[in-house]
Amino acid sequence: MPKFSRFLTFLSFLPLASAVGHHLAARGANTATGQEVVLKAADITPKIFPEHVFFRGQAAPAQLRNTGGVHFADDLYVLAGLVDSSGYSTAIREKYQGYLLNEVTLEIGGQTLKPGAYGFGFLNGGKFVIMDLAANDLVQATSQRDAEMKRPVPLQIAASSTPGSYRLYVGRDYIEFRRTH
Repeated sequence: MPKFSRFLTFLSFLPLASAVGHHLAARGANTATGQEVVLKAADITPKIFPEHVFFRGQAAPAQLRNTGGVHFADDLYVLAGLVDSSGYSTAIREKYQGYLLNEVTLEIGGQTLKPGAYGFGFLNGGKFVIMDLAANDLVQATSQRDAEMKRPVPLQIAASSTPGSYRLYVGRDYIEFRRTH
């Protein structure tokens, strides 16, 4: 019986060890090689992206299954995730679809965005907006539509064809961004 108990204890720790190993592999892959790593939703945990986010006077649940990011070689992040904005007014819900956390300065649509926490949304007519936490527009840019995308997902970040640039997708709509120094 003691051997069986130890075996069960061992088996109960396997999922935890796998999750920790996966997280460390994702984190270590870029620092060991000096490369930037695009993060998928499975790589993003509540340790680096909150389960609830504050925006315009309320806390809204983040959809961790719909997150993405970039982990830079110097251990800094850009993370984005969709949020449940159902408790907000119609005017805010139209613009507030996701939450952006960036530890680095970004260039988006030729505009500079300092490190911080922001709300963002893709609007009708090919527009993209980033707002401060009080819902004031900070960045407005033209978004693109990737009609060739085979299987769009709610949110993802992918490397762009331009080195050092990335695409933030919501469905088939996207905006390109890059880190500035």
